[in-house]
Amino acid sequence: CSASTDKPVLTLFTKKPCPLCDEAKEVLEPYKRKFILQEVDITLPENSAWYDKYKYDIPVFHLNGKFLMKHRVDIQEFEDQLRKLELQSE
Repeated sequence: CSASTDKPVLTLFTKKPCPLCDEAKEVLEPYKRKFILQEVDITLPENSAWYDKYKYDIPVFHLNGKFLMKHRVDIQEFEDQLRKLELQSE
């Protein structure tokens, strides 16, 4: 089954501290086996482009490199997008 290796990548643009990011990760906890979480600290020098773009908007989520949502997790939207990706990979 190739589906297990082809998990979508959910990128979280964050910085420390970020209570909203922590909250968002808690909301996503039940889904964590369905995706790979990649965190990008926008305060690191190599991420300055993301900092300029998202400094007032974190947390920001991209799914497989595409913008998905910001500020809060929209579970319905997240589930819909995951389902679409699962259907595409079948």
